[in-house]
Amino acid sequence: MIFEKLSELLSEQFGVDVENITMDTTFENDLGADSVDIVELSMALEDEFGIAEMSEEDLAKIVTVGDLVRYLQNKVD
Repeated sequence: MIFEKLSELLSEQFGVDVENITMDTTFENDLGADSVDIVELSMALEDEFGIAEMSEEDLAKIVTVGDLVRYLQNKVD
């Protein structure tokens, strides 16, 4: 469920088809995300999933969609 919601958000923000987003999709290489994109995404995730502000340290560890799914699972559970 988290993956599906996240895929929809990523599809909207980066203009990528949902079907092209996998757990191995990288933010920088596959989605072309820069630091501003990541900050905007983190704010959207905070709203969508009701989580606390994501720290720069946490964001730095997130390279793939799978990393972010696992991060969100830990925060939402």
